[in-house]
Amino acid sequence: MSIDLKQLKYFLAVAEEKSFSRAAERLHISQPPLSQQIMKLEAELGVKLFARTTRSFELTVAGRALMNEAAELLAKMRMTIDTVRQIDRGEVGRLRVGIVGSAMWGPIPSLLEQFQSQYPRVTWTLHEFGPTVQYDALRARQIDVGFWREPKLDENDLKNDNLRQELCFRENVCVAVNEHHPLAKREAIELTDIADEPMLTLALDKSAFPRYLIGCCVNAGFQPAIFQEASEPQTLLAMVGAGLGVTLMPETTSRIGWPGVVFLPIRTNPPSANLYITYATTDDAPVVRAFLNILRPPARE
Repeated sequence: MSIDLKQLKYFLAVAEEKSFSRAAERLHISQPPLSQQIMKLEAELGVKLFARTTRSFELTVAGRALMNEAAELLAKMRMTIDTVRQIDRGEVGRLRVGIVGSAMWGPIPSLLEQFQSQYPRVTWTLHEFGPTVQYDALRARQIDVGFWREPKLDENDLKNDNLRQELCFRENVCVAVNEHHPLAKREAIELTDIADEPMLTLALDKSAFPRYLIGCCVNAGFQPAIFQEASEPQTLLAMVGAGLGVTLMPETTSRIGWPGVVFLPIRTNPPSANLYITYATTDDAPVVRAFLNILRPPARE
């Protein structure tokens, strides 16, 4: 049996119009090929779909049954085609976003809000991982995009793992000190001003970012005295608020009021806390394309 959607479309037009001539006009075809398609459909099904007399034109019982089924089938097909096109445009699907915690203090929430507004049928989830875990998750296709900070990854390593990394938001590092610290009264400081201070840092074995910051201190002329390491930025800021030391943080951290903490810009050659997005190059995922299209206009400099 070979029945195509065109035959069902033609049959439905005749059934609804109750006239071959009116159905032909509706379909923008001549009447003979329409009649031929209906006859072919009846032959394929082995039933009569229309009861024709010189004065009447009615659907048979089989014709009425097919009319209902055909209407549902064509409606479902239209919905399927529409859904497929929406998926291709990135309007339907899911997006798994990896982030480092400090990224949520910056532009990421507004970016997600814009994405939610433009693509309301996309389901997205956040996965708060460190850069190393995100990298592995990207390679294993457990997340679709990942956000983390400096330093930028080696291009050869990215290429070998079929990943691409792009700068999306520029940001500098500032110094967080206790509100009673002598430096807290200044408008800006030099990085060397904290050379003799107890340094609080994110865990050096969990991310390249804190190691990069230590390297910036060394390049500025001093080896910081690391007092404590922690896994979360808020833990470091709580210790700063208690007067246990100083720490280096992305400037957007200062948007949140941290009790007992003052954030100071670095005057000369501040380390960068640039935020990068990383994603797979082998998967042409429409939802990822849609997300990147929102991100790129304000991101590229």
